[in-house]
Amino acid sequence: MLTTKLVDNAYELALENFDAAADVLGLYNDTREMIKYPERVLTVTVPVRMDDGHIHRFEAYRVQHSQVRGPAKGGIRYHPQVTLDEVKALATWMTWKCAVVNIPFGGGKGGITCDPKHMSKGELERMTRRYTSAILPIIGPEQDIPAPDVYTNPQTMAWIMDTFSMTKGYPIPGVVTGKPISLGGSLGRNEATGRGVFYTTECACEHLNIPLKGARVVVQGFGNAGSIAAHLMDSASAVVIGASDSRVAIYNRHGLDIPKLIMHKERTGCLKGFPDAEEITPEELLALDCEILIPAALENAITEENAHTIHARIVSEAANGPVTPEADRILNSKGVFLIPDILCNAGGVTVSYFEWVQDEAHLFWDEQDVNNKLEKIMKRSFAAVLKINLDRKANMRLAANMLGIGRVADACRIRGLYP
Repeated sequence: MLTTKLVDNAYELALENFDAAADVLGLYNDTREMIKYPERVLTVTVPVRMDDGHIHRFEAYRVQHSQVRGPAKGGIRYHPQVTLDEVKALATWMTWKCAVVNIPFGGGKGGITCDPKHMSKGELERMTRRYTSAILPIIGPEQDIPAPDVYTNPQTMAWIMDTFSMTKGYPIPGVVTGKPISLGGSLGRNEATGRGVFYTTECACEHLNIPLKGARVVVQGFGNAGSIAAHLMDSASAVVIGASDSRVAIYNRHGLDIPKLIMHKERTGCLKGFPDAEEITPEELLALDCEILIPAALENAITEENAHTIHARIVSEAANGPVTPEADRILNSKGVFLIPDILCNAGGVTVSYFEWVQDEAHLFWDEQDVNNKLEKIMKRSFAAVLKINLDRKANMRLAANMLGIGRVADACRIRGLYP
């Protein structure tokens, strides 16, 4: 099983990364007090009538870390290991992520502690609508805009939009992003996170003079972001030699047939049983010799315990917080080039911003226009982070945090939100 390790508290890691960047930036304590901590934390109880007739009570959260640069923006995840600290960490990272790609949002995040794999569609709908009602006072197109995350999808967003719209008496598509196209979703949104991972990895390969054609790629986590990234890497003639999901890790040194693997996952729900591949352990997958490792599952995949086993030249963080600070230092000492999550996986929130703009303007773009705009923003943001990396001799995570935190601090100062 590939699950989040509980040895590290994600929120403490987020604060540690903030402090490291704030120290280098020389931020005053007043500034830190204004931008370091969440502005609003909401914990709600979500009672749901299950299919067998009994009521089950779920714990759920919505955190708004910052609205200094615009409405809060961030996904909602359904997972058994969702905790308040995890949601606070994800909201914090979203603030810096939006600032790194320079879109006018702050960070938000939500989650329900549940096991969606063992819930029916009816139970999920009832839970989603009840959760939406509970957080309804603090969400909206000008206030806080949820999106899909782990084990949520366009259908989840459609239920949220419908529940919110019923209270207003008319459709409000801008309350969420990642919706179905027929409800005001954006073309290119479903592939956006994986596409952003591809664009930033392409930039890293160019910077390091690593040919993408023939590069060996390992993808840990074969959900939306991981599978799309794998598909784009495969299309660029890279060789995806390893992949995993929550049940199994598989390997083929000659390369996995990614289109067939994606179809197998869609048909069976997992990677297990895929022909022309051998099963290996999750630990062996991360330790494979490769040029590009893409951790695309959950937090804390690479820690102090296993960082020394990593043999990749580039680590592209498609997941949020997959590498702990201790592991970061080990990878840096080994010469591994890390593309931090707040840059690498920012394609999703960038196209979410495009979707929100289209909903508010009631004017929709062609998919190629969406992809072209995304590529421009991702490559421009990579260049901005790399410049700090080279000029300030800071590793890429520190450089990305410096860029994002610096922009939020500057916005706070310009607005006059502190002396």
